[in-house]
Amino acid sequence: MTEEQKQRLEAQLWKIANELRGKMDADEFRDYILGFIFYKYLSEKQYIFANKLLETEAVKDYALVKDAADLAAIKEESLEKLGYFLHPDELFSAISKKGNIKIDADDEEATGNFILEDLQSILNAIEQSTMGNESEDDFNKLFEDIDLASTKLGRTPAARNLLIAKVLAHLDQIDFQLDKIESDVLGDAYEYLIGQFASGAGKKAGEFYTPQQVSRILAKIVTLGKGQIKNAYDPTCGSGSLLLRIAKEAEVGEFYGQELNRTTYNLARMNMILHDVHFSRFDIRQEDTLETPEHVDQRFEAVVANPPFSAKWKGDENPLNETDDRFSQYGRIAPKTKADFAFVQHIIHHMADNATAAIVLPHGVLFRGAAEGIIREYIIREQNYLDAVIGLPPNIFYGTSIPACILVFKKCRVHDEDILFIDASGEFEKVGNQNALTDEHVAKIVRAYKERKTIDKYSYVAPISQIAENDYNLNIPRYVDTFEEEEPVDLEAVTQELAALEDKMAETDQIITGFCEELGIASPFGSKG
Repeated sequence: MTEEQKQRLEAQLWKIANELRGKMDADEFRDYILGFIFYKYLSEKQYIFANKLLETEAVKDYALVKDAADLAAIKEESLEKLGYFLHPDELFSAISKKGNIKIDADDEEATGNFILEDLQSILNAIEQSTMGNESEDDFNKLFEDIDLASTKLGRTPAARNLLIAKVLAHLDQIDFQLDKIESDVLGDAYEYLIGQFASGAGKKAGEFYTPQQVSRILAKIVTLGKGQIKNAYDPTCGSGSLLLRIAKEAEVGEFYGQELNRTTYNLARMNMILHDVHFSRFDIRQEDTLETPEHVDQRFEAVVANPPFSAKWKGDENPLNETDDRFSQYGRIAPKTKADFAFVQHIIHHMADNATAAIVLPHGVLFRGAAEGIIREYIIREQNYLDAVIGLPPNIFYGTSIPACILVFKKCRVHDEDILFIDASGEFEKVGNQNALTDEHVAKIVRAYKERKTIDKYSYVAPISQIAENDYNLNIPRYVDTFEEEEPVDLEAVTQELAALEDKMAETDQIITGFCEELGIASPFGSKG
């Protein structure tokens, strides 16, 4: 599939999402359209897989298979290889045809069969088919956010049925070409939709999506110099886009993640499967990462994260945190109103000895004092894990306009006597109401990190001794001087210019006074005589 074809697919899917959501907010309709695209993907995957198994059989089209023995054999193979099973009459095309809706008819003329109950049964059947199998956790309640009885879809069952039947009919016209395209083309289109929904979701978007260019920076940094990564981890994985971005830079063995929001957790699992990540290669869990970590004893080679900025957590109100191996050695617990360093500590705990971690955080972590200052000093002075500080432009994240930074950590640092500072805060382009990084901006940041040298007004390699002299304050302007000297002012030229203006004003005043005399009215400048 060419880039043009991929963009056409993205445009088709986004057009369907926009045309059919009616009065629903885009953020509300997101779960439905993404869920149905995922169902169609599973269906086409099942159809292609089953047809390959039927190549030597009399009936070669899976949609036409009736034989119980053949179906049982296909189900067994499907559960082992795909992780789920769809009966021929549960395929996306079958339920769409059953809806029998004309997509170009208006609502008053449109007629079709009632399919909501059948569709709900199919979605339930997909989940139930995995029970007792290795894939069970990956499909458990995966479609729970698709509420076909919601009045958001329509006031009456008939109205809801009409909308859903139209969505299915539109999607059924698109051939995903799963047997012809690269495995991540549809996944990329899915990510595109997630990004489009994020751009219109306001503050909520930050819960599930990291801007693509920021994801690229993180992924390139944690894979620098590596063609293969044993495992990748994101403790606040959102829709899984950060984890999947790593796979575009290096071959990843296994993906691990945790997400608090249930809806976003479901989205992350769908995203993994849509990117053709086999169910045995990812482990995404749903829980509060700080309070109930799900991968406590595991260590990871590549870690990326965009935690919620300055989130609230229990902090020292939970006495267990003071003895928790993640937090106990630092001398202080991160503040209850700002969990930023708690996420940093959690990530450091999960880093393998050869790991690189890249974390997006608010600028406050660089200079805030009290408990955070003590933790920051311990990380630099005692652990010496901080490798780089990268300042990003303001207003590039959905839901917040504040500037952010990327902290890069390594347990086995090559440059263990200094920390690299990069100030990329002034380089961006405007895209609507947001600022955005271009490919060139991303390449410049990654190149500066790789080359690790001082560049005037952009980067600075700071000795640890200098950072200690600054009381471990990491505020970027302390290290990267971006001050631009103004042109010297020629005072004599300015004086001459002012004098010329005075003469010109005097001439104008005289002309106005003359006009006033001709009109027989008083001059606004009074008598000049």
